[in-house]
Amino acid sequence: MPSQYQPQIFGWISDLEKGGNYLTGADQRLLYANDSYCAFIRKTNSDQIFYLCMSLFLSISMFFVIPGLSYGLMIFKITSETEFVFYVLVVILICFILVLYLMIPECYQNLFTRRGSPIIFNRKTGKVYINESYFFNFKVLRNPLTFLHPNKKRIKEYDWAHLQGVVVHNFSRYSLNTTILMVCKPHTHKTIDHILLDPLRAGIGSYLVWGWVNNFMCANKLAGLNDGKYKWEQETQFKEKIIKGQGWPEWMVEAFNATSQAELAEIKQRHNITE
Repeated sequence: MPSQYQPQIFGWISDLEKGGNYLTGADQRLLYANDSYCAFIRKTNSDQIFYLCMSLFLSISMFFVIPGLSYGLMIFKITSETEFVFYVLVVILICFILVLYLMIPECYQNLFTRRGSPIIFNRKTGKVYINESYFFNFKVLRNPLTFLHPNKKRIKEYDWAHLQGVVVHNFSRYSLNTTILMVCKPHTHKTIDHILLDPLRAGIGSYLVWGWVNNFMCANKLAGLNDGKYKWEQETQFKEKIIKGQGWPEWMVEAFNATSQAELAEIKQRHNITE
């Protein structure tokens, strides 16, 4: 049975249900939580270093291999005996170009992801906030001109009601799963954006953060406010270490703590934020 969220995402395993869930676990991804909002890290240091090294190695390799192979094809003498070899080399060249096309964004998003790229959930206003590299998403088709802006960021506010969870797998021998938030048009199943929630987990681990977030948003006590790296009374330390100096808009940092839609509207009005 395919996903109800369209267009279908490659590697789809299952759609996830919202609501309180007994299956929960912050698993050291939770940075901070209080009665209004929580913050999850999405990129651990070890993963970031590993994938940065891998993508850098492949990208640099392709920069040397692709021109060399292209030049070789240009001077290649095609005969009836070598015609098949020529076409095989063309296919290999296309594959190498695709690898480079995929590895540059991977390199960018690991190189320019700061402090784990936290995602913020406010259960009092039903808002979700991200401040991340433009390349920190599940998009494949990109305008090549965006590669000229490696430090490009997106800073957005979403409605929790418009976000739906799905799990996909990466087809590797390690069967790693990724939880993705599908941003849907209101009252539809049509997706207009994707947000990585919990990248590259083995097996059931990919469902734990989703469970914790749902319990938190439903004010379920299974989501303990002291489960994070910073305890609830350490909000100042959390914002100093994780939020400060990362380009978060001032109004958005205030909105983390908003306790109602009215208070959020007042914050936006004070900062001249228009929808």
